[in-house]
Order: sequence, then structure tokens, then C-alpha cells
Amino acid sequence: MNSNLKQLKTEYLEYLEIERGRSVKTVANYDRYLDRFLEFLSKNDPKDISDDIVRKYRLYLNRGEFGARKESLKKTTQNYYLIALRGFLKYLVKRGVESLAPEKIELAKISERSLDLISIEELERLLKAPKGENIKELRDKSLLELLFSTGLRVSELCALNSDIDLKKDEMSVRGKGDKIRVVFLSDSAKSIIKDYLAKRKDMNEALFISFGRNRTDNNRLTTRSVERIVKYYAVKAGITKVVTPHIIRHSFATDLLQNGADLRSVQMMLGHSDISTTQIYTHITDKHLKEIHKKFHNNKK
Repeated sequence: MNSNLKQLKTEYLEYLEIERGRSVKTVANYDRYLDRFLEFLSKNDPKDISDDIVRKYRLYLNRGEFGARKESLKKTTQNYYLIALRGFLKYLVKRGVESLAPEKIELAKISERSLDLISIEELERLLKAPKGENIKELRDKSLLELLFSTGLRVSELCALNSDIDLKKDEMSVRGKGDKIRVVFLSDSAKSIIKDYLAKRKDMNEALFISFGRNRTDNNRLTTRSVERIVKYYAVKAGITKVVTPHIIRHSFATDLLQNGADLRSVQMMLGHSDISTTQIYTHITDKHLKEIHKKFHNNKK
């Protein structure tokens, strides 16, 4: 049995990519996080990973005792390092390699995450911002409508192909971890996508492509391009906040919950593997609490 930590780390990264279906970016991040730990450990035997070593490592991360700036890492960033280490230790258990039990790794306590949101009025202005009938504005209107209709991640949106069956109200997408889920198309999204595709004369398989001066050199839109498009129309719609595709995803989730959808269903539509990730939306969508406050607070007769 191979007990060389560096070799085991390499095999773990291969396991993440091949068997767990993690993206190349995720694997690269885990490689970086684990390299930091192995550098700190300065030993190459799994048995050398102990409670005391992990405690010192957490202090090392918290105090930012590496790099030129020597600044403390944010708690969320510290947790990325710890999650990678815990995942690696779980892999060692799976391989029968003696080391520290993964459940010994506790994550740093972090404050409740806040949400950047736009109002319903701002969202409506954003969706109506592309007003033209040329192919570029039809693409942009389709893109915005589809983001709000489905709650897709920007990477999932960019990966879509133009062979969407617009006779159906749903389609399958491949999300994080190579997991397939079903998302649903609104009538307005289907209608504008139909108009957009009718104007397409190219043979590119991608649903959303760039339209440069050279019409034969149209490429699939990148996530960065979509972010720029959303930002452009947000400014055009007179929205002073910074608007991103992920904020539209937030709007999708809060819209569902405010209109009575249950948390489990929203979790499935967003493609969250853990419902705790979806629970961030609940504290801003509880109409019942708002109604109780309005009815009983300072209610002097």
C-alpha cells in the first residue's frame, strides 16, 4: 500500500476528476489547497497528520503566515482549505491508509452569508432592457429570460446547445459534479428563444454565441462575456447596483419561495447538493413573519 502523501494526493486528484466527475477548475483548487497543507506539514507520511498538526495548521491559516502580505485569510477561505483536507482524509480511509479521522476536521464558524438582491421592479426593467429586434439583442433578451426562468448557473447557461426542444416546458442540464437536473422554461423564455433561433443562419451548435464582424467566426459565449452582457443591460435599465448572472439566480430562488414553493423543490431546481446552501434564502422570504409583525407590532387602538 502506497503511504507516500504526495503520491496519494496525486491519486486523490485523479479520483476526483475521473470517479467523482469534478471539474478541472475544482481539481486545480484542491491541488492548491492540499499543496499548502503538505508544505506546512513538511513530512510525507499519512501517520504524521494529527490533531495537533491540524490545530497548528488552522492557526497558520488564520494568521496568514505565508505569502508576502502576511494577512489573515477570511473564514470562508480557511474553510476551503479544511474541506479539501477533510476530503483527502476521507479518501485515505477509503484506501485503507492509516491517518487522522476526517471527522476530526471541524470547519471555522462563519457569519451568516448575506444576499445581494435586486427588487422585482429592477428585475423587470432588466429583462425589458434589450429592446431591438436584431439578432444580437434577441440573443441578449433570450439569455436574460432564460437565466430568470431556470435559475441556471452562468457556466450551465454557456454550455447549452441550440437543439432545445421548445415544444416542451422543461429541459435537462448538466450541473456541478456532472449531475443532471431538470429546469423549466417559461412561456416568455420559449417565445424569445424561438425568435432568436429563427434568425440564426450559422451552423454553430452553441445556443449563445458571439456576433463579431466576421459572421463565420462566431464562438460560444464565455462566462465572462455573459457577465459583461448582464452588467451592460443593468446599467441601461438604470440599476445602480452591480448585477451579475448569479444575482438573477438569487432572484429566481427568492421569487419561487415568496410565491409558496417549498425549500426542497427549490434546492432541486437550483442543483444544490446540500439543502443548507438553499436555506440562505429563507430569512428574506418568510411572508408570514412580516405579516405577524405588521399585525401585532405597536398596534395601539
